[in-house]
Amino acid sequence: MGLSEVYWDHHIPLPKLAPVQAKVTVALLALLCFINSYDGEFVFDDSEAIVNNKDLKPTTPLNNIWSNDFWGSNLSSNSSHKSYRPLTVLTFRLNYLLAGGLHPVGFHVLNIVLHAAISALMIDVFAILIGGLAYDERDRLMNHAPKTSLLAALFFAAHPVHTESVAGIVGRADLLCALFFQLSFLTYCKAFNRETDRDDRFSVRWVVASLLLCAAAMLCKEQGITVLGVNAAFDVLLICNVNVYELSQRLLLRKNPVYVSDTLRTGLLTRLALMGLGGLLMLYARWRIMGTGPPAFTEVDNPASFAENIFLRIVNYNYYYSLNAWLLLCPWWLCFDWSMGCVPLIKAATDWRMVWLLLLWCVLIGLISQALCSQDSQRRRTVTLGLVLLVVPFLPACNIFFRVGFVIAERVLYLSSAGYCLLLAYSVGHCCCRWSKYRVHYNVGKNLADRGNATAAIGYYREAVRLHPTYVHAMNNLGNILKERNELIEAEQLLSKAVSIQSDFAAAWMNLGIVQNSLQKFEEAEQSYWNAIRFRKKYPDCYYNLGRLYADQNRHVDALNAWRNATVLKPDHSLAWNNMVILLDNTGNLGQAELIGREALKLLPSDHTIMFSLANVLGKLQKYKESEGFFLHALRINPNAAGCHGNLAVLYHRWGKLELAKKHYELSLHLDPEAPGTRDNYNMLRRKLDQLKRSTP
Repeated sequence: MGLSEVYWDHHIPLPKLAPVQAKVTVALLALLCFINSYDGEFVFDDSEAIVNNKDLKPTTPLNNIWSNDFWGSNLSSNSSHKSYRPLTVLTFRLNYLLAGGLHPVGFHVLNIVLHAAISALMIDVFAILIGGLAYDERDRLMNHAPKTSLLAALFFAAHPVHTESVAGIVGRADLLCALFFQLSFLTYCKAFNRETDRDDRFSVRWVVASLLLCAAAMLCKEQGITVLGVNAAFDVLLICNVNVYELSQRLLLRKNPVYVSDTLRTGLLTRLALMGLGGLLMLYARWRIMGTGPPAFTEVDNPASFAENIFLRIVNYNYYYSLNAWLLLCPWWLCFDWSMGCVPLIKAATDWRMVWLLLLWCVLIGLISQALCSQDSQRRRTVTLGLVLLVVPFLPACNIFFRVGFVIAERVLYLSSAGYCLLLAYSVGHCCCRWSKYRVHYNVGKNLADRGNATAAIGYYREAVRLHPTYVHAMNNLGNILKERNELIEAEQLLSKAVSIQSDFAAAWMNLGIVQNSLQKFEEAEQSYWNAIRFRKKYPDCYYNLGRLYADQNRHVDALNAWRNATVLKPDHSLAWNNMVILLDNTGNLGQAELIGREALKLLPSDHTIMFSLANVLGKLQKYKESEGFFLHALRINPNAAGCHGNLAVLYHRWGKLELAKKHYELSLHLDPEAPGTRDNYNMLRRKLDQLKRSTP
């Protein structure tokens, strides 16, 4: 009956708290969220249920609460709403006695405390529904999903849809009903023998205790009877571990014979029979207590239920369901009273609000398909039980079994919100799990790329993108590696997709520009660079690459301006400084090149590449001695630079220091036998030296 550790639980970014700490945390959050309602007055329905309810007064016989409805009217009266909630009224009477009259503070404080207790107790309910039923050697409940159950309970504690139930004193009925609902469920869980996994071993005593607590929940509010449905679903799915999808396939398709003993063992049948009998007895007693039949509501109370067209009735009921779902999802506009035309009826299939119905059922069908067809047993059970806890407590308010006296009532969502919070916490855990999986692949890929293993890194980056198709950072890094491997077409596709997903991703825009430049798509590349700069104003590397693009197009002034911008934003941008010197050198602006080179070396006195470029410029200006100093300084920093040896040799060649030229030509060729032009210059020098030897007597 117990399950293994829930695999997504440890991915949720919450601390793993001890059971008591978790409950205290949840209770404190609930108090923090609703403590501001402690000094409220008696408002709205409080007037009829409390202020004008004679059953609260000590002068009224206590027995009257068992024959009157929630509002103090006799149940046999035709004007009675038939809301039979004597235990809730009893707590109101207790508040009255303790406070010595109608003082609202005590009423409000008890509501807040009840909500805090219910929220804390939700941790145990969620732990069982998500992680299964298991006990340690001390007979304490084991929580296999501590973070998921804590997160769901935190959601429940803080959900704004509970405002009416907690801040409105008449919401006491929902709070007490929820408390006994929880106790009934947890007591039902106690019925199972912890020493065996057999589903036919259980304690009848605990099942009966659960039924009594269910009756108590029903005496607080009629919705309490729905705990029997949750208990039955828990028994079938977790205790008996029935795969509903597989069972339905075997029954419908008859692929394999169905044996009752496989799933519906004696124990389950007995428990279901006990719950069914108990539920029928409660409903029968409730019907007898109502006396004259169901309450009579008017069209103002629930206009959809009076629609003559059954199609429009069903459509409007479903629209009400979608509004309730929206209140759970986005409780932005809450209202204490949705009657009196607050929700206009849908009267035609062309009404745009029909979209909400379709959206609701698309989501429900998606969840049901996950609940039935998922290959992941933990996901299947969690989603199924989440849906059960969401839907079953809402059934009495859905107008299917009988007409209710309201359009929408936020307080009836108090229990159903627990199912929503469970599904929401599961969704967060599932997303965190998926995020962690593709983050692992991304991190491994990045580590491999940093160590120079690009081939292996590509595989991990591709897997990260497969797991998370909108993971722009993995796309950007993969595109960069492919760019370096000259796989430019795929690199362009990846980077284009990245910026289409995240339009302000400046680094991806710059990398896309580099790839487009390599593909000679100059206009697109320039636009990509400017997009990167638009989204990141101070982006020196992008200005540097933009300068390279302009240089390739012989737009020398634009290139110089771009590189100058790069050095203004990043004064130690060596490549930008060096490219300015080289461009000015190549275009014959030697004086300006010298000035730029000297300015750069003031900021970067140990940069051998700038020394090399400035030395070339000084050599062309016939400042041989100074040029020689920069070449030698550069070689002291980087003695194995073949190009520096070769250009120093050219300087000595021009200067007439032929032996030194010969020495550095040979050093250059030793370091790089294929150095362009060096061998030709060396051969030319050797011929000149041979001529000098022959001409010398």
